[in-house]
Amino acid sequence: MLALRLTRAAHLAVHLRRLLVAVASAGTGFLLLCALGHALSHPDTPGASALRLAWCAAPLAAAVYLAVAVARTDPGTRPRSGLSAIGLGPGRLMAVSATTTALAGALGSVAALLLFLHLRGDLAGPPAGGLAAGSLAVGQSLPAPATLTLLALVPAAASAAVAWNLRPREPRRARTNDVRGYGRFGAYGWGKARETFGTYGRFGARWTSSPAQAGSGGRAAGAESDGPSGLPHGGAALLTRAGDDVTAADGAPPAQDAAPALPAPRPANTTVLPWGIAVLAAGLTVETYTGHPATAPDTTPSAGVLIGWALTALGLALAGPGLTHLCGRLLQAARPGALRLLAGRVLMDEAHRIGRPLGVVCAVAAAGYVAGTLYGADGPEFGPLSTLGAVLVAGCTVATLLTAAVEAKHARADTTDALLRLGAPPATLRGAAVVRALALLALFGPLTLAVAQLATLPLSR
Repeated sequence: MLALRLTRAAHLAVHLRRLLVAVASAGTGFLLLCALGHALSHPDTPGASALRLAWCAAPLAAAVYLAVAVARTDPGTRPRSGLSAIGLGPGRLMAVSATTTALAGALGSVAALLLFLHLRGDLAGPPAGGLAAGSLAVGQSLPAPATLTLLALVPAAASAAVAWNLRPREPRRARTNDVRGYGRFGAYGWGKARETFGTYGRFGARWTSSPAQAGSGGRAAGAESDGPSGLPHGGAALLTRAGDDVTAADGAPPAQDAAPALPAPRPANTTVLPWGIAVLAAGLTVETYTGHPATAPDTTPSAGVLIGWALTALGLALAGPGLTHLCGRLLQAARPGALRLLAGRVLMDEAHRIGRPLGVVCAVAAAGYVAGTLYGADGPEFGPLSTLGAVLVAGCTVATLLTAAVEAKHARADTTDALLRLGAPPATLRGAAVVRALALLALFGPLTLAVAQLATLPLSR
C-alpha cells in the first residue's frame, strides 16, 4: 500500500521513467513468449528454440539495468533524516523500491501477454501472419506454467537487482593512524569502550609523571624520578590503550578522546580498467573464432556470438569509469582554465555514475554498426523479432545513460548552487557541460568505431 501511495504521488518525470520500465518489460516478455511459441511450433528443432531463448538474455539484461537506474533516481524512496523514527529506514525504503519496480514489471508482462494472445487470435480477430507467424504457435494451447514463469522472469529479476543495489550498507570509516588499543585480558582491537573501575589490578600501571616533575630542576637529563607512591618509574609511566579513566598525578582531567572518523567518501574505482580491457579483448577473440555471417532473414546468430558480445559489453562497462576518469584528467592537463578545470573535476567525480552506462552504450553502438554492415543492402533483412530486440536493447541502454546523467545532476546540485552563490555565471556552467559532452564523445566515439571494426573483420570474410 505504501508503494502504491508513493507511486501515485510521484512527479511526472518519475512516472515517465517507470513507464519506460514497463515498456521494456513488455517488450522482453513478448520476446520470451515468442521463443516459447517457436519451441511449440518447431518441436523437431529444440536447439534453434533454445538459441532464441538464450538471445532473449540481452533485452532482459537491458531491462533490468534500466530498472535499477530508475530506482536509484526515484526521489520518493530516497533515505531522509527522520524517516527511521516512523519505521521508514533504509531497509524499508529498499523494499518499497523493489515493490514499485516489481509492479511496473508486472504491468509490462500483462501487456505482453495480452498482445501475444491478440496476435494469436485468442482474443479477437484473425491471427497475424508474416515472418513472425511461426513464433506465435497459432492453434496450439500455451502451457500455463511455462508462460507464467517467462512472464515473471523480468519483474522478479528487476526487483531482485533493485533490492541488491539499494540494500543498506555500513558506512566505510576513514583509515586512521592510531595505535591499536589493548583492553582487558583477552581483548584486542580498536575498541574505545571505557571499562569500569577495578576491572583488573593496578599495581602502579597507570601512574604518569606530572609536568612539574618532568621539568623540575636539579636532576640530570634522562634521570629517573619516583612516582607519587615512591615506586621507581621513568619520566613517562606505562599507560594502557583501552581507554580507561586515567587521572594525571597533578589532578589534571584526562584528555578527551579524538572525534570519531567520518565515513570516507566513495572514490571512483579506476583500478578495474586493465580488467575491463582484458575482458574486452577476450570478447573480441570469442567473436573472431565463433562468428559467421547470417544467410537467411531472421536467422539467429550462434551462441558464440552472444557470449562474445556479452564479454565485450562487460569489458566496456568495467573500463567505462576508468576511461571517464582519464578523460577528466586529460581535460585538466596543459595549464587549464576555469572552464576546463571545472569540466574535468566534474568528470572525475561522476566517473562511477556515468562510466558504466557509457561503456554499455559504446558496446551497443558497436553492435549496431556491425549489424548494419552485415545486414546492409547486399545482406539478409532483419526480421521483426530481431528488430524489436535491437530497439529494446538500444532504447534501454540510452535511457539508462540519460537516467544516470539525471542522477549525477541531482548529486551535484549543492555544488552548483554554491558556485552560483559565489558569483559563477550560468553560461560558464553550461559551457562546462558542453565541454564534458564533447570530451566524452571524442574519447568514446573512436573507441566504438575501433571495437566495431575489430568485430566486423571476422564476420565479413
